[in-house]
Amino acid sequence: MKKFDIQNVKDTRSGFGAGLSELGKTHPNVVALCADLTGSLKMDAFQKEHPDRFIQVGIAEANMIGLAAGLAIGDKIPFTGTFANFSTGRVYDQIRQSVAYSNKNVKICASHAGVTLGEDGATHQILEDIGLMKMLPNMVVINPCDFNQTKAATIAIANYNGPVYLRFGRPAVPNFTPADQTFEIGKAITLNEGTDVTIFATGHLVWKAIEAGYALAEQGISVELINIHTIKPLDNNAVITSARKTRAVVTAEEHQMNGGLGDSICQLLAKELPTPVEMVAVNDSFGESGTPDQLMKKYGLDTEHIIAAVQRVLKRK
Repeated sequence: MKKFDIQNVKDTRSGFGAGLSELGKTHPNVVALCADLTGSLKMDAFQKEHPDRFIQVGIAEANMIGLAAGLAIGDKIPFTGTFANFSTGRVYDQIRQSVAYSNKNVKICASHAGVTLGEDGATHQILEDIGLMKMLPNMVVINPCDFNQTKAATIAIANYNGPVYLRFGRPAVPNFTPADQTFEIGKAITLNEGTDVTIFATGHLVWKAIEAGYALAEQGISVELINIHTIKPLDNNAVITSARKTRAVVTAEEHQMNGGLGDSICQLLAKELPTPVEMVAVNDSFGESGTPDQLMKKYGLDTEHIIAAVQRVLKRK
């Protein structure tokens, strides 16, 4: 298992803020809308640098989506920002009717997803957002793994014409991907080549999968690790090619088992290449209050649970 250099430890929402700030300088049609969470979404720099292109909507998320759809009609590139729970669940009808159905060029940017939101509890810890968004026709769904990749993804989606759901989070995680990377929508990244098992991971679980890979290597298990930053469109070729090589798959995500990355990969493999799969995800449960580390452990989303999933799937080869 190759070693990864950690440049620093930063939250992915700051990567979004940095990317949005850069877009403000290079893309004059980019506008930003926020639902009273400018600091939490790290949209402060854009607001300060481009006050004429920033709209503070207030606690009116449905209105924010409607405004964004209208701005898109006027050839603007709107980026909306609020917590993932409010970005999707609260405004699903507006997204479906005003953005996805008419294929409008709106970027729905969502922070504080999953149980790593911590003490705010189940009402804020949405674990269904990827499923909600990937089921919408025309919607692209992106879930980057660290600061650098989130920044690159934020910049990349401004150049994509169509609706996008960009998911990121609050906790500080190791920042290990290249600072100068070019983000390709729908193109998975092979972080390590292996022969015994493939781990497909997304978001915060990518680093946990790397940690699992280190531990498994010490046990003599060769792990192929692939970062699925784009859940829709899924990189079908990368999934099938790797599964054909290892014949054993583990998926890892901070999301419900139903409707997430593992669900997409299982659908693909069931049709194209039946393969043993174990899924590391939340199993049909809401979250609760606690520290991010406590909750990741309780809901089976940590390094140890990925290792255990690998050991289970190897017995099924």
